Amino acid sequence: MEQDAPLRGNVPEYSVSEISFALKQTVEQSFDNVRVKGEVSGCKRHSSGHLYFALKDSEAVLDAVCWRGSAGRLQIQPEDGMEVVASGRLTTYPGRSKYQMVVERLELAGQGALLKLLEDRKKKLAAEGLFDPSRKKKIPFLPEVIGVVTSPTGAVIRDILHRLKDRFPRHVLLWPVAVQGDGAAEQVAAAIDGFNALPKGGRVPRPDLLIVARGGGSLEDLWAFNEEIVVRAAAASHIPLISAVGHETDTTLIDYASDLRAPTPTGAAEMAVPVRAELLLKVREHDGRMLAAMQRLVGERRTRLDGLARGLGDPRRRLEELGQRLDDWSERLPKALLNLARHRAAALAQIAARLGPAWQLRRTAEAHRIERDRLRLDQTAKRLESIWPRLIGDRQTRLAQMAALLESYSYQQVLARGFALVRDKSGQAVMTGAQAKGGDHWSVQFADAAIAVTVDGTPPPRKEPPKKDDSRQGSLL
Repeated sequence: MEQDAPLRGNVPEYSVSEISFALKQTVEQSFDNVRVKGEVSGCKRHSSGHLYFALKDSEAVLDAVCWRGSAGRLQIQPEDGMEVVASGRLTTYPGRSKYQMVVERLELAGQGALLKLLEDRKKKLAAEGLFDPSRKKKIPFLPEVIGVVTSPTGAVIRDILHRLKDRFPRHVLLWPVAVQGDGAAEQVAAAIDGFNALPKGGRVPRPDLLIVARGGGSLEDLWAFNEEIVVRAAAASHIPLISAVGHETDTTLIDYASDLRAPTPTGAAEMAVPVRAELLLKVREHDGRMLAAMQRLVGERRTRLDGLARGLGDPRRRLEELGQRLDDWSERLPKALLNLARHRAAALAQIAARLGPAWQLRRTAEAHRIERDRLRLDQTAKRLESIWPRLIGDRQTRLAQMAALLESYSYQQVLARGFALVRDKSGQAVMTGAQAKGGDHWSVQFADAAIAVTVDGTPPPRKEPPKKDDSRQGSLL
C-alpha cells in the first residue's frame, strides 16, 4: 500500500519578507498617531543627527528614534532619567525583527518633571558662575537708546512704550522674536547677541540698555526663557539687561543671569528711566535751595564785614596820620643824609690817619725788593752772555765726533774692507745659505760696483788638506 501524501491545510504560506512587511503595514496603520509616556533611557545622538533612545516603565521597554529633522525642532532635549510624553507613530524594522516608535514631538510629563529639570539646570548654570552677583552691571541712570526683545504683536511692547512715554520718552529699538514655541529660545538669544554686535556710532544706534520681556503664562509657556542658550546669552551681554518675563510670581532662569529683574514688563520700563516731571521738580527744588543758600551766605559775609569794619575804625583817619608822618620824614631826610655823610667822612679820615705811616713803610720795602731783584737779573744775563759761545763750541765738537763714529759703522766702510753684500731679485739682503736656490738671479755689491750673478745651486768643492811629505821615510822594498 502506498504511503499517503502529507495533508496540507488552508493556512497561507508567507516568506520572511512578506510577513515582515505585512506586520509593518498593520502596525503603522493601527498606531499612526500615538502618545507614549515613559522614562528616557540610553539616549545617544548619532553623527547623522538622529536621536536613539528607549522609553521604559516598570514592566516594558519601547525603542524610539527621532529623525534629524524632528530632533532640531524638539522643545526639550531628551536626557537619561527624564520622564517625557512622546508623540509620534509606531513602526517596525524588518532588518532586525523589532518594532519602535518614531518620535516627532517630546514634552515633559507633568509639572513635577519640569520643575526637576529646571532645578537641575539652575544648579548647573550656577556652578559655572553665570548667576554670580559680581558679574552684574550697573543700569544706566538715563539711557539714550533702549533695546527691547519681545513679540511685536503682544501687549507687552505697547505697555513698555506707553510707560516710557509717560515717564521719560526715549528712543526704543524693537527686535521682534517669538516668545514661546519651537525656536523661541534661539530667536531670543540671537536678538541679545545681535544688539551687542551693533557698533557704536553706526547707522543703527547701539542700545545703552536691553529689556527682555514677555507676558505671563504657564511654566511651559515661559520655558524658552529657561533654556541654556538664552541664559548664556544674557550672562554674556555687554549691554546692561533687565529681564521682565511673566508676572511678579513667575521666575525664570534668565532672571538670575540678567543684571536686574523686573516683576512685569511695565515695571521694567519704570526701572529703565526716571520720571521726567520728578526730575524737573527736583531740579527746581535744588535751584531754590541753592539760591537761598547763596543769599544766606552773602548776608553772613556782609554782617561779618561790617563787624570787622567797626573794629578797624575809619580808614581815612589812618591815611591822614600816615600822610602827616610822611611829610615829617620828607623834611628830616635831607638833613639826616648830610649828617650821615659828615660822620662817614670823619670816620674815613681817622682810618687814613692811622694807616698812613705803615703804608709808607710797606711801599718803601717793596721798592727795595724790586731793585734788588733787578740787579740779580742783570748779573745773570751777563754770565749767560759769557758762557753761551763756549757751550756752543763744546756741542759742535761732540757732534763731529759722533758723526765720525757713525761713518765708521756704515756698510760702505765694511765693503771697503773686502766684504760683499748679496741681494735677491727683490732687493732684499740674503742672510743665509739656505735661501740659495738654483737659477735665482742675485746681485753682489762690492765697494766699487755691483755684479749680477746666477745661483748654480751646488755647493763648492771641499778643499783637501795638504799631504805631508814622507820622502824621508825609507822604502821597505
